[in-house]
Amino acid sequence: MKRYDNANTYKNDIRSVVTIGTFDGVHIGHQKIIERLVAMASNTQLESVILTFFPHPRMVLQKDTGIKLINTIKERIQILERSGIDHLVVHPFTREFSRLTAQQYVEELLVKDLNIGHVIIGYDHRFGRNRNASIADLATYGMRHNFTIEEITKQDIEDVAVSSTKIRKSLEEGNVKLANSYLGYNFMLTGMVVKGRELGRTLNYPTANLYIEESYKLIPKNGVYIVQATIDNMTLFGMMNIGTNPTVGGTEQTIETHFFDVSMNLYDKCIQIELLDRIRDEKTFASVHELKAAMQDDEDYARDFINSML
Repeated sequence: MKRYDNANTYKNDIRSVVTIGTFDGVHIGHQKIIERLVAMASNTQLESVILTFFPHPRMVLQKDTGIKLINTIKERIQILERSGIDHLVVHPFTREFSRLTAQQYVEELLVKDLNIGHVIIGYDHRFGRNRNASIADLATYGMRHNFTIEEITKQDIEDVAVSSTKIRKSLEEGNVKLANSYLGYNFMLTGMVVKGRELGRTLNYPTANLYIEESYKLIPKNGVYIVQATIDNMTLFGMMNIGTNPTVGGTEQTIETHFFDVSMNLYDKCIQIELLDRIRDEKTFASVHELKAAMQDDEDYARDFINSML
C-alpha cells in the first residue's frame, strides 16, 4: 500500500476506484465497504484508493468540541494498511478545504488529483461547502466527468448494525468485549512508557505507565482490564488499570499495565496494548492490604481468561 499526505501528491495514470470517509475505528461496517472497493478494483483493473481526512472535521470546524476518536491517525493508518488497498490518501482537513464548493471538490480532488473512474459511497454522503451536495449531485458530476457511482444503501449499512458512535459508547461504558465485536479486532491504546509513581513495585505488581500523546484518543471507562501486547516479537498478557489509584491518594488518571511472567525495561519504548475484556470498576479500598488482595484476585481472573483463549 502506498500512502499520501495530500491528494495532490497522488499521481497515477491508471484510473481509480475510490471510497471516502473519516473511517474512525475502521469497524466491520467500514471493512465491508473496503472489501467491495478491493473487489471492484480487482475486477476492473482500476487502482483502489481510500480517501480519508485528518484532523476530524469536527476538530477543525467546532472548536472545543471535545470529540474523542476510537483510533489515533497512526492507528487508523496501521489498520487500513492491512486491508489490501493499493493507495491511502490522508488529506489534511482545514477550514480552507471545508470552503471548497462541491464542484471544486469533485473537479480538483476527485477528478484531477485522484483520476477517479468509480466511487463507492454511502447513501447519506454529503460534500462541498456546508455539506450542501448529496449523492444525487455526485451522480450528476459523474456523468459530466465520466465516472460511475455505487451507492451503499441504507439497508446495507443498517444490516451491519454498527457505527463509530456505538463503539465509542461501548468503550465509555467499559464494555470492550462488545466494542471489539463491532471493530472486528481488539481496541488498542498506543503510547510511550514513562516513569510513574512506581507504587506498583511496592505491591509486587510493577507496571508500565503509558503516556498517550494524542489528547483526542478515547480512553475507556476507568477500571481493570485484561490486555495483551506484542513487544520485541513476544506476545505478553497482563492486566491494566485505568484510573486515579484512589486507595493510595492518586488524583490524576493514569494507564498502568502489569505484564505477567516477564521482567522488561520498557521505559521510553512506544508500545501498543490491546484490551481484551474488563474485570471490574476501579475501587477505593480501606487499606493497601485490601488493594493487594484485590489485585491478586484480578490476576487469577485474568489468567483464567487468558488460559481459556489459548
